[in-house]
Amino acid sequence: MANISKVKAIDFNSLRFRLTLGVALLSTLGLGSVAFWINWKMQNLLIMTHKQTVNSVANRFPHDVEIYSEMVSLEMGIQKTIKNLSDHKNLFWFKNKNNLIIAKSSYFYPQLANIEHLSSTPKVIILNQNYWLICGIPLNINQKFIGHLYIAQNITNEQILFSYLIRSLTIATIVAIAIMIMAIAYYIYYSLKPLEKICNVAENISAEKLKEVSINFNNSPSEVKKLAQTLEKMLIRLGQSWENQQQLLSNVSHELRTPLTIISGYLQSTLRRGENLTSIQKEALSVAVSEANRTVQLLEDLLDLARADNGNIQMQLEIVIVNDLIREIIAMAQQYRTRNINLIEKNMNIKIKVDPNRFKQICLNLIDNAIKYSPENTDINIILKHDKSAIIEIHDQGIGIPLALQHRVFERFYRVDEARNRDTGGTGLGLAIVKSLVTTMNGTINLISQPEKGSIFTVSFPLIE
Repeated sequence: MANISKVKAIDFNSLRFRLTLGVALLSTLGLGSVAFWINWKMQNLLIMTHKQTVNSVANRFPHDVEIYSEMVSLEMGIQKTIKNLSDHKNLFWFKNKNNLIIAKSSYFYPQLANIEHLSSTPKVIILNQNYWLICGIPLNINQKFIGHLYIAQNITNEQILFSYLIRSLTIATIVAIAIMIMAIAYYIYYSLKPLEKICNVAENISAEKLKEVSINFNNSPSEVKKLAQTLEKMLIRLGQSWENQQQLLSNVSHELRTPLTIISGYLQSTLRRGENLTSIQKEALSVAVSEANRTVQLLEDLLDLARADNGNIQMQLEIVIVNDLIREIIAMAQQYRTRNINLIEKNMNIKIKVDPNRFKQICLNLIDNAIKYSPENTDINIILKHDKSAIIEIHDQGIGIPLALQHRVFERFYRVDEARNRDTGGTGLGLAIVKSLVTTMNGTINLISQPEKGSIFTVSFPLIE
């Protein structure tokens, strides 16, 4: 079953399938037409050859009858002529004006006399498993019509040879068509390989490597080479735009962070010392401080993403024991949240190589995300285990995420519930940062979720033995 699952399904809409089918149909039609024409031509050639023999006999027969008639009666002359011309392959019989047989070959088959509507044009019939070419011609002696002479030639051997040749030709045509289709399919597959390579390049290229892409198809057709060059130029332009965008984002985030931090500090100082402020003024200052802090956090997140995109994020990788690090992270999380966080360790002393601070950022972000979207009376469970890699699972019992939206949760600024994210102060960048950090440290992150049944975020890192 495993091998069957690996077989590629045929894409009936693909260019390769359409070209192969089109050429195969044309090849079949062309070779089939040639084979049919050869069949028809050989059949006609066989009949024409025997027709010439019949015509030769028909021209000679009256002359021989006239010679014999000078010595014997007309009927005897016809019989002697038939006897001289007959053999096991050529049979003759003669019918007078009254449609009575008055002379025939000694090897005559009675069934032949029952055949009606014979004309001077030869036709093939099957009699006693033999093929006969039969025709009837009017016989004139001394320019006087005396009856009809019928000629039957046994062409069984020729017909068997003809049938054998036709079968051989049919088999050869089918084999030639099959070989041609396979050769054409391979040639089309090989010719379309550059297009497949272009698709793979376009599919696997990352945003930060757009300017480094190189598509070289020196031996490809000129049309494919032109397409590759055009795509390469387009990717380079996109890379330049991406770089400019990231640079702008980094500069703006960096420049705005400092003044906003100062503004937040002044607002908090004013709020602490504002004994003479009214309740409305204090509420307004509290909102301003909250929004300023939220904007500063957003700028911090944007800076982290910009560094990750540019490959400038600093990582101090070291070997750590995940079990100890997770306990420390849980203690940090519970300082700010009154929520039970349970640690389930299925394996002890799991070692991985990560940046401890960035690893804490990843886990705290996922724990914070689980707490925000879970009811207050539910626990957060963290499961540690290892198989071929170290696995950290963070389980919540929250609102869950519909299957159709799960692939988008790691997108920047994407929120499953816009209103709820706004209330909790989310920026829509937390999971995007988590994924960037996990990927940078050679890890993977996955999500399993069901609406109203909670979510499981699974982070995996290479295991250190």
